[in-house]
Amino acid sequence: MPQDIHQIPIDEIDAEALARDRVALDPEALTELRLSIAASGLRSPIELFAFREAEGRFRYGLISGYRRLTAVRALHELTGQPRYARIDAFLRTPDSAAAAFAAMVEENEIRDDISPWERGRIALVACEIGLHETIEAAVDALYPSANAAKRSRLRALARAAEAFQGHFAHPEALSQKQLLRLAATLGEGLAEPIRAALAECRLSDPESQWRAVLPLVEEAERQSLDAAAEGSGDGGFLRQRRLSRPRPGLTIRRERTLEGYTLRFSGSDATSGLMDHIIEEIERLLGPA
Repeated sequence: MPQDIHQIPIDEIDAEALARDRVALDPEALTELRLSIAASGLRSPIELFAFREAEGRFRYGLISGYRRLTAVRALHELTGQPRYARIDAFLRTPDSAAAAFAAMVEENEIRDDISPWERGRIALVACEIGLHETIEAAVDALYPSANAAKRSRLRALARAAEAFQGHFAHPEALSQKQLLRLAATLGEGLAEPIRAALAECRLSDPESQWRAVLPLVEEAERQSLDAAAEGSGDGGFLRQRRLSRPRPGLTIRRERTLEGYTLRFSGSDATSGLMDHIIEEIERLLGPA
């Protein structure tokens, strides 16, 4: 039996009724969608659920179709045409908020245009709003048809999102490989040094921020290989000091390089005079007896 399509006023739809899995909308893709709808109409209805009681002016919550709703709202704002005051929609009746949330994730998975960061973050969001108690439970509920390997990757992406949300300027630009490499550093105690490296990075473009954290990522990978070669579970990694903040305005990070180790001093107190004093102290400690 064909599903009934309803014409719903756009002003009655709460696009934020469910925590969305999108971090940002691509302006160019959104413009293309808007032009397509203007030329050919909406090809696929959005999905809504009706509130049991109206919440202010809103009578419906959005399950899927965030980009399509955004594009139609933009067309109505730009043109004022009555045909954009309503939008085609399927009305769903999910059993619970968790079921509605899972339906949103499933629909976005079918389109396959969600970034790896957003895939991981949505499991974290499900925990933060109380739908699931753990990341593991959230991944199992949101991706029930995923095999064990994919669920393992999704859990790693979620842990990376948990550790670094708010620290990358454009996290949606990170590839799955980059995020999995970041997730692998968490068990090695490197989350705080990586966050410090991002805070010190003066540029906010994705390439510059990745270059800032790459030495720490590579260090963790070398330590992991060394531990495996030695047959040890950690190779002493967890016992090493990575970061020191001896006083406000001064952060010291230690990084392992191919040639040895580097100490990075940052903050308002990291002055030329302090560096001179530190070098003198090093010479005193390590020089001839």
